[in-house]
Amino acid sequence: MSPTRREPPRVRARRGEGERLRGEILAAAAHLLARTGDHRAVSIRSVAQDVGVTPPSIYLHFADKNELLVAVSEAQFAALDAYIESFIAERAPGCDPIVRLRLRGEAYVRFGLENPEPYRILFERKPSGRTQGFSDQRLREAAAFDRLVANVQDCVDAGLLRQDDAEAVAFVLWALVHGITSLLIDHPDFPWPPLETFIDRALDIAGSGIERAP
Repeated sequence: MSPTRREPPRVRARRGEGERLRGEILAAAAHLLARTGDHRAVSIRSVAQDVGVTPPSIYLHFADKNELLVAVSEAQFAALDAYIESFIAERAPGCDPIVRLRLRGEAYVRFGLENPEPYRILFERKPSGRTQGFSDQRLREAAAFDRLVANVQDCVDAGLLRQDDAEAVAFVLWALVHGITSLLIDHPDFPWPPLETFIDRALDIAGSGIERAP
């Protein structure tokens, strides 16, 4: 009877290597999701193959595929939030809340158009159906949505809106910009008006319905 084969002891990762590998795993999983459009095509083995490591290396960072896909979605939400805040800060730091709200809507659309695959991962492709741990409540608590609600609340507090339910207004505005973004991504050859004109008109129409008359 042959002796039991012993696995060589795992070499402890040097400082920073573990975090770098985690980032590579997330990037590979996001790439597979974007390329296939199907969470079933993403497996621990396929991600490990893309990264160039063994499956056990993935499990050192993520308990299972579900946890990995949740982390991919959260990373994309963080990227969306950072993009929007940077867009506003560069164009109108300290501006009034209505201007910020319009810039927020424009930034959202532009993020989707500049990053169509990450956007699809976020909103158009449920990575694993009802992924455990990434519920609608978790989506609701994403930083980008919280900042939108806070921005609307600033408008309410300044007496700029007819509506006083900040969260309800935020839901409507999110639905508007999501619809625009999805249409532009999915139907790029449709004869849309120029992007800036389209966004301005859409936000003008939305604003006329919620802004208080001077």
